[in-house]
Amino acid sequence: MSDSDKQKPQEIQIQMPQDVQGGAYANHMVVVHTQEEFVLDFIMAIPPVGTVNARVIVSPSHARRIAAALVDNVAKYEERFGKIQDVPAAMPEGTVPH
Repeated sequence: MSDSDKQKPQEIQIQMPQDVQGGAYANHMVVVHTQEEFVLDFIMAIPPVGTVNARVIVSPSHARRIAAALVDNVAKYEERFGKIQDVPAAMPEGTVPH
Protein backbone atom coordinates (compact mmCIF):
# COMPACT_ATOMS: atom_id res chain seq x y z
CA MET A 1 0.00 0.00 0.00
CA SER A 2 1.42 3.38 -0.99
CA ASP A 3 1.64 6.37 1.38
CA SER A 4 -1.08 8.19 -0.59
CA ASP A 5 -3.49 5.26 0.00
CA LYS A 6 -2.80 5.37 3.75
CA GLN A 7 -3.63 9.09 3.95
CA LYS A 8 -7.03 8.95 2.22
CA PRO A 9 -9.81 9.95 4.63
CA GLN A 10 -12.35 7.23 5.31
CA GLU A 11 -15.71 7.89 3.65
CA ILE A 12 -18.59 8.05 6.11
CA GLN A 13 -22.16 7.60 5.00
CA ILE A 14 -24.33 10.07 6.93
CA GLN A 15 -27.95 9.25 7.74
CA MET A 16 -30.54 11.76 8.92
CA PRO A 17 -33.46 10.49 11.02
CA GLN A 18 -36.87 11.73 9.89
CA ASP A 19 -37.49 13.62 13.14
CA VAL A 20 -34.33 15.68 12.51
CA GLN A 21 -34.98 16.46 8.82
CA GLY A 22 -37.26 19.41 9.55
CA GLY A 23 -34.53 21.14 11.53
CA ALA A 24 -34.95 23.41 14.53
CA TYR A 25 -35.31 27.18 14.09
CA ALA A 26 -33.21 29.33 16.41
CA ASN A 27 -33.03 33.10 16.56
CA HIS A 28 -30.57 33.18 19.47
CA MET A 29 -27.64 31.13 20.69
CA VAL A 30 -25.73 30.94 23.96
CA VAL A 31 -22.22 29.46 24.04
CA VAL A 32 -20.39 28.36 27.19
CA HIS A 33 -17.23 26.32 27.53
CA THR A 34 -15.04 24.33 29.86
CA GLN A 35 -11.49 23.22 29.18
CA GLU A 36 -12.82 20.04 27.54
CA GLU A 37 -15.90 21.17 25.59
CA PHE A 38 -18.04 23.91 24.09
CA VAL A 39 -21.79 23.87 24.70
CA LEU A 40 -23.97 25.60 22.09
CA ASP A 41 -27.58 26.17 23.14
CA PHE A 42 -29.84 27.15 20.22
CA ILE A 43 -32.88 29.10 21.38
CA MET A 44 -36.22 30.08 19.92
CA ALA A 45 -36.88 33.40 21.65
CA ILE A 46 -40.27 35.05 21.54
CA PRO A 47 -40.22 37.64 24.34
CA PRO A 48 -40.73 37.33 27.18
CA VAL A 49 -39.82 33.62 26.87
CA GLY A 50 -37.01 31.74 25.17
CA THR A 51 -36.83 27.97 24.83
CA VAL A 52 -33.69 25.94 24.15
CA ASN A 53 -34.65 23.69 21.25
CA ALA A 54 -31.23 22.14 20.60
CA ARG A 55 -28.00 21.70 22.54
CA VAL A 56 -24.81 20.73 20.74
CA ILE A 57 -21.68 19.81 22.71
CA VAL A 58 -18.36 19.69 20.84
CA SER A 59 -14.64 19.51 21.54
CA PRO A 60 -12.57 22.71 21.39
CA SER A 61 -10.91 21.61 18.13
CA HIS A 62 -14.29 20.90 16.54
CA ALA A 63 -15.62 24.27 17.78
CA ARG A 64 -12.73 25.92 15.91
CA ARG A 65 -13.63 23.99 12.72
CA ILE A 66 -17.30 25.00 13.10
CA ALA A 67 -16.31 28.66 13.49
CA ALA A 68 -14.08 28.47 10.39
CA ALA A 69 -16.85 26.79 8.37
CA LEU A 70 -19.32 29.53 9.38
CA VAL A 71 -16.89 32.31 8.46
CA ASP A 72 -16.27 30.64 5.07
CA ASN A 73 -19.98 30.12 4.36
CA VAL A 74 -20.98 33.65 5.40
CA ALA A 75 -18.32 35.02 3.02
CA LYS A 76 -19.66 32.83 0.18
CA TYR A 77 -23.25 33.89 0.97
CA GLU A 78 -22.31 37.58 0.88
CA GLU A 79 -20.44 37.14 -2.41
CA ARG A 80 -23.58 35.68 -3.95
CA PHE A 81 -26.40 37.63 -2.26
CA GLY A 82 -24.77 40.77 -0.87
CA LYS A 83 -23.80 41.91 2.60
CA ILE A 84 -25.89 40.57 5.46
CA GLN A 85 -27.47 43.44 7.37
CA ASP A 86 -27.11 43.39 11.16
CA VAL A 87 -30.39 43.41 13.10
CA PRO A 88 -30.95 43.65 16.87
CA ALA A 89 -30.69 40.38 18.76
CA ALA A 90 -33.94 38.70 19.83
CA MET A 91 -32.68 38.46 23.42
CA PRO A 92 -30.35 40.86 25.24
CA GLU A 93 -26.69 39.88 25.52
CA GLY A 94 -25.97 37.90 28.65
CA THR A 95 -29.46 36.40 28.82
CA VAL A 96 -29.20 32.95 30.36
CA PRO A 97 -31.63 30.19 29.33
CA HIS A 98 -33.50 28.43 32.12
